[in-house]
Amino acid sequence: MSLHRRLAGVLLHPTSLPGRFGIGDLGPECIRFLDWMRDAGLGYWQVLPLGPTSFGDSPYQCFSAFAGNPMLVSPDELVRDGFLAPFDISPPMNVNTVRVDYGPLIEWKTTVLRRAFVNFSANKKHPHAKAFAAFQKRKEIATWLDDYALFRVCKDLHGGRAWGDWQAPLRKRTASALEKVRKENGENFEFHKFCQFLFFLQWERVRDAARERNIQIIGDAPIYVAYDSADTWAHQELFDLNKDGRPNAVAGVPPDYFSATGQLWGNPLYNWKALKASGYQWWIDRLAAVFAVVDFVRLDHFRGFMGYWAVPSGESTAVNGKWQRGPGADLFKVLKKAFKNLPIIAEDLGEITPDVIEVRDEFELPGMNILQFAWGTASVNPIVPDPGSHFTPHQHARNSVVYTGTHDNDTTIGWWRNSSTAEERHHMQVYLSTDGSLANWDLIRAAFQSVAGTAVIPMQDFLGLDSDARMNFPGKAEGNWGWRMKGNDASPQLAAQVRALTLLYQRCATPPDNAIAKPDPKKINYLANAK
Repeated sequence: MSLHRRLAGVLLHPTSLPGRFGIGDLGPECIRFLDWMRDAGLGYWQVLPLGPTSFGDSPYQCFSAFAGNPMLVSPDELVRDGFLAPFDISPPMNVNTVRVDYGPLIEWKTTVLRRAFVNFSANKKHPHAKAFAAFQKRKEIATWLDDYALFRVCKDLHGGRAWGDWQAPLRKRTASALEKVRKENGENFEFHKFCQFLFFLQWERVRDAARERNIQIIGDAPIYVAYDSADTWAHQELFDLNKDGRPNAVAGVPPDYFSATGQLWGNPLYNWKALKASGYQWWIDRLAAVFAVVDFVRLDHFRGFMGYWAVPSGESTAVNGKWQRGPGADLFKVLKKAFKNLPIIAEDLGEITPDVIEVRDEFELPGMNILQFAWGTASVNPIVPDPGSHFTPHQHARNSVVYTGTHDNDTTIGWWRNSSTAEERHHMQVYLSTDGSLANWDLIRAAFQSVAGTAVIPMQDFLGLDSDARMNFPGKAEGNWGWRMKGNDASPQLAAQVRALTLLYQRCATPPDNAIAKPDPKKINYLANAK
């Protein structure tokens, strides 16, 4: 990832966009948000993983590491493309538009998608018929599409149960059993492929709109895939599973900042020996699919490629795990050869060992700096805190990305008011010469001032929101991933405030002499109360 030009961006998952259909989607509100970003001078839009969510509605637990989330498909765009009539989506479902209520949302949206599929199937001369056929033949799609659609069909046949609980012939992917399912469920098989076509059709429009506005998209690729996924089911030999297809051990992290008992993610671990024997082809295919839809990717839990925490199956916490060696630089040498350029951000947070830094720097991958983690270090001087944390701005590297916080953090206002320690607040107040009354703008300014090439700010921090706008609480099984913006949050006034800072700190993605009016300093008010 080239960070030679200073730029700023915003972190906002599409589900958090406003709109009338119960969840943010890839329709008109998405384009309006890109317009707001352009007006604010922001050059990067960072999103979370875009896959079809499973357990807990988490984008980090998906039915596929390759597929898109049909819940992001815009009903408005389905009408525009002739898949539905206006009355098919009116009135929309009666939902809380402030937070995503996934249960009724999934039921309603699936009904809408099936109606679109019925209409499409009945019209052999539909304008998108040829495009659907071409979509299935695309190289980066064909490697996974049939396996994914068949996986979803089998889940439907088993009442949604995980593939480890399916009938043995399907669990073990017996050729005759798979062919029988495909023949007897051809319509449902096509429906799941059709949903993927709709997602990528709409996503490509969003990406084109981003390019037109000089905005690049940063995606997110978790190191692990879900056990109950098409990836694990279709490639069982590449994972550490027993003869019955169950994990021998699962992924997690040891006790850390977020949890005293660690985090038990439960994902299956890789069989790195088998992956190496295959030339890491699955990883090449995966990143090829990711790079086809985003410009850069944050590679989540980067340290897991050097050493990973393996927790024996059946444990209730991650405490009794053990460190195991990962593929290290060997994998990235293969990926470098395959892609020449590696537009990757290394999520190098947590317990970091020297080999993590060595591999990150060997392949010139930018790491991450989190400003909420920068404060509260011990000091022998009670007046002047010890600025020893590598997250403090003067310690940042040019080839890095600075955040106020991420989706796993509280909002900055929430952190300051509800969870920061007295030591942290004192350190930050002394370091930034502030009273902390506008902690969100304090950290935004610190991020924009940083020498780091890229600064990314969660939308909640631009809006000055409290803890109730937090996106995720690690270790908490329910109540995450639901926050949404209000329709008037991305206002022209806020765009002007942000643009003033991108210009001031030379991070503006759009030149100041273009059609966008320059912000009037007399009308910029950074002293507005946080919400």
